Amino acid sequence: MLAFARALGEFGATIMVAGNISGVTTTLSHRYLPARATGEDNHAWTLAGVSLALAFAALWTSEWLMRGRKH
Repeated sequence: MLAFARALGEFGATIMVAGNISGVTTTLSHRYLPARATGEDNHAWTLAGVSLALAFAALWTSEWLMRGRKH
């Protein structure tokens, strides 16, 4: 789960392996950079928020599942 949460923000490795084919291999981090570079700050903040929410949800779910196994 930690690797998944970390991978959400990975930019360099993803673009090297999968490329950045619009509509095919585009990830959240690949959509964030052009939005930020072109001044679409509201869109960039929305994408950053979605990425943060996904990472938080993944880590929270992992913790919740692990607590269930301990009992």
